[in-house]
Amino acid sequence: MRLALGVEYDGSRFCGWQSQPSGCGVQDALERALTAIASEPIRVVTAGRTDTGVHALHQIVHFDTGATRPDSAWVRGVNALLPDSVGVLWARPVNEEFHARFSAVSRRYLYLLHNHPVRPALLSGKVGWFHQPLDVEAMRQGAQYLLGEHDFSAFRAAECQAKSPVKHIQNITVAQDSDYVLFEFTANAFLHHMVRNLVGSLVYVGKGKHPPAWIGELLGNRDRTCSAPTFAPDGLYLAEIGYEAEWGIPVLSRMPDFAFR
Repeated sequence: MRLALGVEYDGSRFCGWQSQPSGCGVQDALERALTAIASEPIRVVTAGRTDTGVHALHQIVHFDTGATRPDSAWVRGVNALLPDSVGVLWARPVNEEFHARFSAVSRRYLYLLHNHPVRPALLSGKVGWFHQPLDVEAMRQGAQYLLGEHDFSAFRAAECQAKSPVKHIQNITVAQDSDYVLFEFTANAFLHHMVRNLVGSLVYVGKGKHPPAWIGELLGNRDRTCSAPTFAPDGLYLAEIGYEAEWGIPVLSRMPDFAFR
């Protein structure tokens, strides 16, 4: 039997999603709890890996098991064995052809930035921070160059293992509420560090270091060394994985308070 789970987690408590020999990954914690409930070894497949410090509002995983348990066991039972910083939101059987990664048609990320002269304390680890005033309208204009299908080599980490740097960004929103700026990116897929590199370059535009058209120039030159440094992971959230309706995967029914429009 194949099961799919929706999972949320605070990435600041882990060394990233992927399983590590030390057992410090989100995957390690989840597999330990699932193995205990199933009474057999469980390995999960995720829709997408997240780095150290990156959070998830609605990560999707699937796994195969011979164990028969009520849905409540895969949710409340597993949660009882997980650290407080990670939790299963829902569980349901899926067609054996469903694949958390390869069946996905889109990914959506949010980046929440605290734009204030003084660094945040209570939200440390939950938001990015930039101390200089930002021109949000200039960042919106720069973001328009990123829409559509492009070679995103200028925003790709050196260690990225993706076969192709060509991705299709379907939607970008840059919104402001008081001292907070929310960046929202939806694409068919993302390269390693791509969102954090995009945010870093848009911040360069926002602080006046470059005009909005510079973002288009970066796309054209495809040179990572010309774009801004990788922004901190603290404010980055994997918000949603999109699937065709036929798979019956629940969509995120709520958004956190900071996801303003």
